[in-house]
Amino acid sequence: MATIELNGLIKRYGQTTVVHGIDLSIQDGEFVVLVGPSGCGKSTTLRMIAGLEEISGGEIRIGGRVVNDFQPKDRNIAMVFQNYAIYPHMTVADNIAFGLYRSKLSKSQKRQRVEQVAEMLGLSQLLERRPSALSGGQRQRVAIGRAMVRDPAAFLFDEPLSNLDAQLRTQMRIEIKRLHHRLGTTSVFVTHDQVEAMTMADRIVVMRDGRILQVGTPLELYEKPIDVFTARFIGSPTMNLLPARLRDGGADLAVGGSVQVPSASATTSDILVGARPQDLVPTAAGSQGLTVSGTVAVVETLGSETLVYIESAGQTVIGSAPGRQIPRIGDHLTLHAPLERLYYFDKVTEKALAAQ
Repeated sequence: MATIELNGLIKRYGQTTVVHGIDLSIQDGEFVVLVGPSGCGKSTTLRMIAGLEEISGGEIRIGGRVVNDFQPKDRNIAMVFQNYAIYPHMTVADNIAFGLYRSKLSKSQKRQRVEQVAEMLGLSQLLERRPSALSGGQRQRVAIGRAMVRDPAAFLFDEPLSNLDAQLRTQMRIEIKRLHHRLGTTSVFVTHDQVEAMTMADRIVVMRDGRILQVGTPLELYEKPIDVFTARFIGSPTMNLLPARLRDGGADLAVGGSVQVPSASATTSDILVGARPQDLVPTAAGSQGLTVSGTVAVVETLGSETLVYIESAGQTVIGSAPGRQIPRIGDHLTLHAPLERLYYFDKVTEKALAAQ
């Protein structure tokens, strides 16, 4: 296991800079997820750590050693790719053993190591099969096994679950987390799926346009987003953000009504008031907090809850009705969120002002 440190890391393609001097420290044994939209630089950053992309500036340290000029094979890391990259003409055992191709272990030691890894991944009964006889989840486990068999200092995962269906993705998320808990190996995982990030990470790194916006635990990013982008990106469904104008002691909402705003927030006249759909529930108007009334336009029944989309003064607001309380399309509905569950952002800079 090892720490991974990025100091002022830059990547340019010609005159275009795609990673803008990012700094990040990953602790020994930590599971860190890089998350962001396509083109934000997360996979490029991962490939620079792996040595598959040359860096244009800055420094990468793995286990305290500067590895800028090290070849991938000399960095003692293992990478799991999106497209499995397993050999179709080899058996499962041979594919896993390929990770030991340059090892000086004896044949019996290699076989023993392959069997140990296969048992951890539930592949013991499949060692003589070829990839064509495996499911997508089994193929991904083979790719992980080939990385594990080397006992690397760190694992790098480049969107390894994006080719799987929803049920398999959920299953593989659980398996990868169990594996990390068992091995304790430093892991960096890249995804564009915030649900994967929230459910798997010890810490999440939110990236946009080649820069790091915020680093924190899943709960920290959910509860205390530092800007509009992070607030919208983390959490599903996305946070409601309603335009408002400050006045003494509060703000008038564009959808009608008003809301209290902490005095410490009053640094600009135009703000956005945020409320997560799970906090906006059908109720009578409260004395404090956010109240929005409108016409039900869409209803999404999920079983444990029902998501309700209402139209109010040209804005679509998402709320949540618990259990089997299912409103009907066309109903007039009032949603309310308590004051302590609201967020406030500067409308111009999109930076967080305060959250009760």
